Formats: sequence, structure tokens, C-alpha cells
Amino acid sequence: MQHRIIVLGAGYTGAFAAGRLARRLHPEDVQITLVNAEADFVERVRMHQVAAGQDLKPRPFAEMFAGTGVELKLAKVTAVDADAKTVAVTGAGGAETLAYDTLVYALGSGWTDHGVPGAAEHAHQIASRPGALKLRERLARLDAGATVTVVGGGLTGVEAATEFAEARPDLKVALVARGGLGDWVSPKAQAHMRKVFAKLGIEVHEHADVAEVRADAVVTADGAEIASAATVWTTGFAVHPIAAATAIETTDRGQIVVDRDMASVSHPDVFAVGDAGYAIGDAGVPLRMSCASGIPMAQVAADAITARLTGAKAGKVPLGYFNQCISLGRTEGLIQYVTADDQARSVSLRGRFAARYKELICKGAAWGVANPTYGMPVRRRRTARAAERTGTAVKALA
Repeated sequence: MQHRIIVLGAGYTGAFAAGRLARRLHPEDVQITLVNAEADFVERVRMHQVAAGQDLKPRPFAEMFAGTGVELKLAKVTAVDADAKTVAVTGAGGAETLAYDTLVYALGSGWTDHGVPGAAEHAHQIASRPGALKLRERLARLDAGATVTVVGGGLTGVEAATEFAEARPDLKVALVARGGLGDWVSPKAQAHMRKVFAKLGIEVHEHADVAEVRADAVVTADGAEIASAATVWTTGFAVHPIAAATAIETTDRGQIVVDRDMASVSHPDVFAVGDAGYAIGDAGVPLRMSCASGIPMAQVAADAITARLTGAKAGKVPLGYFNQCISLGRTEGLIQYVTADDQARSVSLRGRFAARYKELICKGAAWGVANPTYGMPVRRRRTARAAERTGTAVKALA
């Protein structure tokens, strides 16, 4: 029988893992099923561009996985039974249960309102394509002079605010940050960020906690009201809730606790990659939710599964950081070099070159998903069980 591998979620990490497994394992020995609710790949790191009105190149999975043997099942995951080794899904044909031998859990994360009153009702999110498209429609209806308020001073918030201000100079854009603007980057990088914000006319509210979101305003903890015709919520991510409802060991945030191979510490046949997994990097600190963490995690998991099934030795993929790539609109950017544990170094790239650098990184990430062996020829290995069966058959013929 074929070894059944099911991959849940086809974001950067799930799609990469499925493709790499298909290119490294012999198709006669494994059955790889990729479960996803959408038929094409979503470049999540570009959702602020979609919201600003830009159209992205379609990337259908049918083309991406053509000839690989990966079976795409368009369905929504509703439950996982890690003890019975089954997954419940609902698709166009209704509900069904899929059995697996190895599971790659890559359902990722979505937005969270952190319990702030009014955020769920009145704020927009760009953690998904539907959310970005909904915000896009809202921005298109805004009259000149209306205020768009972005809540959250992290990477997503900074990129969203600058993208909107550049694409729609007729609008007023404001950013509300709990800390200081860019206080996680080096001083020179922070100064450049402030310069770009000033040039784009973005109003920054620093060291401000949002206590309430209204239909037409954002209210801070000190009672200040910031007018907002459209509020964009970028204060962090929450992992998909399914894992926390299973017998799999998870953190308080619902991430699956994994070892260095990305295998669950409680259920070794379950591998968690991307935002869904709680992994410790080589520097001894947990990896943050990001594409920069997710792709190496997916490579580690795919290679560990291949090694487990074939008896081959998996190479060690580094789990750490090198830089943070930040777009500040289409013509400005910031590349902050960091230590392996993601702390800012003194060196950074700024300006148009950094913008082009960031664009290459985004294109490279999408290319890597479609080319998970990075263009290098790889031999599809037979599983140890298949090799044993083949050897037995040869002996019988002899």
C-alpha cells in the first residue's frame, strides 16, 4: 500500500512541503493529498498591495503541481483526530473523512481582535485575501480627505500604511502603534522609516493602546478619538483553532509543540510547519510567525519525512534569521539585517534599492513554493517498505 501523506493548508509552508515531498519521494510509494479551501496560491505577504488596488499574478495550484503527483482537494478542514489518524473536511461534495499515515499541519493563522470592543464589527483585516478584497472595495468608495487608520505598528502595519498613503494620496492615513514607530530596527533604519512616513504625510500616534473601535473612529486608552472612515487591524495573528481542540500537545496560543524535525512531541506522525508550529530556532528562542520562519520549517519537515520513510539522512537546514524586508510603498524600502535570534544589527539598506530587494524576496518566495528543490535535480527515493518489497520479489524470482 502507498504511504498516505496529507498536507493541510496550501499557504507558503503547506504548498512548499507538499511539492518538496512529491519531488523527493517515488510516486508509486506515496499518496500526497493537499487540502486547501482555494484553488490558487495566495501571496499573503502582498495582501496590503491587494487592498491598495493592485492586481497580482494568478498562481493556480493545478499548474503549480502539474506532473508532480500531488492531489489537490478543495475543501475546508473541520477537525483532526490525531489518535485515529483521520481528518474531517467539507468540500463541494459534502463532508468526508480522510485517513493518513503522516500529517503535515500547515493551517497557519488569521487575524485576531485581541478582545478590543468594536474591532471585530468595524475593523478590516488583511491577513487573508477575502479580507484584503473587502478592504479594497471600502477604500475605493472613500471620498478624498477621508481618514484610513491602521492599528498596529509592526511589519504589516507599517507596510499597509505606506502602501495606502502612496496609492491614495487623496486620503489621510494614520498609524496607531503601541510602541514607537520602528522601534525594533536600528537607529538609522528607524530614521529612514520616519522620513518616509513624513514624506507620505502619514500621521503617527505612538505609544498608544486602542481601547475601542467605532464605525467612524478609533479610541485610545487615554480617551483620545482618531477619526477613521476605514480602520485596518494589524495587531498580530492567531493560529487556526483546530489544533487546540485535538489531543495534540499545543501551547496556550494553540501552536503545535514540535521538535527539531517539526514533528509533534506528542504525536510523531504529525508535523507542524509555519505559524501552526511552535519551534525553537538554532539561537535557542522560539521562531516568530512569519514567512521567514515558515519556509525553513517546511523544508525541515519535508526532508525529515523523506528520511524517515526512505532511511536516507536529512541535511540540517538552518533555523534562524538574516534580515527583515520591509516595503514602504512601491518605491521605498528597508532591509534590516538581524542576528540569528532576530535582533537588529547596526547595518541596514534603505531607499529604492531596498524596495527592489524586497520585491525580489517576495518573488523568490513565490518561486520557491513552485520550485521547492530550488531548481536542483533531485532523485525520487523509494520508501524503505517499497524497497523491501522489491528486494523480496527479486529474491523470489531468483
